[in-house]
Amino acid sequence: MSTHQLFPPQDLVRLATDALEARGVPHQDAALTARSLVQADQRGIYSHGLLRLPLYCEALRLGGINPVPSLKFSRNQGSVAVLDADAALGQVAMQAAVDRVIDVGRREGIAAVAVHNSSHYGAGAFWSDQLAEAGFMAFITSSTGPVVAPHGGTSKVLGTNPLTFGAPSASGWPLTADLATSNGAYGKVIAAKNEGTQLPEGWAVDAAGNPTTDPQEAEKGSMIPFGGHKGSAVAVLLEAFAASLTDATFAFETVDIWSNPASRMNNGHLVVGLDTAAFAGSARTAARVAILQDRVRSSGPAGRPVDAPGDPERRREAGAADAVSLPLSTIDQLTSLADELSLLPLSSRPAT
Repeated sequence: MSTHQLFPPQDLVRLATDALEARGVPHQDAALTARSLVQADQRGIYSHGLLRLPLYCEALRLGGINPVPSLKFSRNQGSVAVLDADAALGQVAMQAAVDRVIDVGRREGIAAVAVHNSSHYGAGAFWSDQLAEAGFMAFITSSTGPVVAPHGGTSKVLGTNPLTFGAPSASGWPLTADLATSNGAYGKVIAAKNEGTQLPEGWAVDAAGNPTTDPQEAEKGSMIPFGGHKGSAVAVLLEAFAASLTDATFAFETVDIWSNPASRMNNGHLVVGLDTAAFAGSARTAARVAILQDRVRSSGPAGRPVDAPGDPERRREAGAADAVSLPLSTIDQLTSLADELSLLPLSSRPAT
């Protein structure tokens, strides 16, 4: 029995856009957010895809997310700015930040925007791809809700603290690393709970600090940083980068909308972009990055290619250009959401 079903991506984008608009989000912002969620599903990153749409809609209904925010830039000092997102959808805040980094970075060679008073911004590669398309190398991170214990600890001090690096390449698509600094994204815990499956070993501990593969016990306990003490150190520093440059809250100060959709999380984001045209030149940098990508891909035994960072997600997206595979648990949630908002259900338009 299949655990997934296929749908045209344009129908998924339309459903998500309609659902967000029904919660008061302007069309342009709703469509942007919808595209980011559907692209994550196309790339097989279900933890950051439409699984989150019902949560966003509930947070919009209860006030955890502001559907019509007033974004305000401040502290404009040369190539640096701070953005108060006014509890916006994270995608709305990030689009403003990325646009500013590109605009200022083209004049200054480098630009950075620190964001506070925001929420979940989806998959980081959605943003680094835009920067790469504009010829920028990018570094992006964010704070989240409290779900991760530092190495050796049992308390939820850290978030999953995503880390995204991107570099433009002449070899088909950007070189991209987009990852949580926990062993797995928290959305995968929610997905496993919804689907009745177990977590991989080494991802989480229960409330007593014992290893667990049960997603419900992991919710009560903590997730584990990747890479032991080294990964934990990276996660701690990303928390500082994401939340200490502004008035954003650290994860341990935050009430996650997964726990209370009415919570205004005050997530912090940081976007840094380097315009490659200001260094060796955009064409030369893209060519050099492509050499590195191709060398990685050819580093395996004869006849066995190796993936460069970002390759698996790009292949999945290419394969899902006409039909996106969604888990049945997500489909059930979307069906309930469509019924609640009096929208056309997905089941009426499956892909063939």
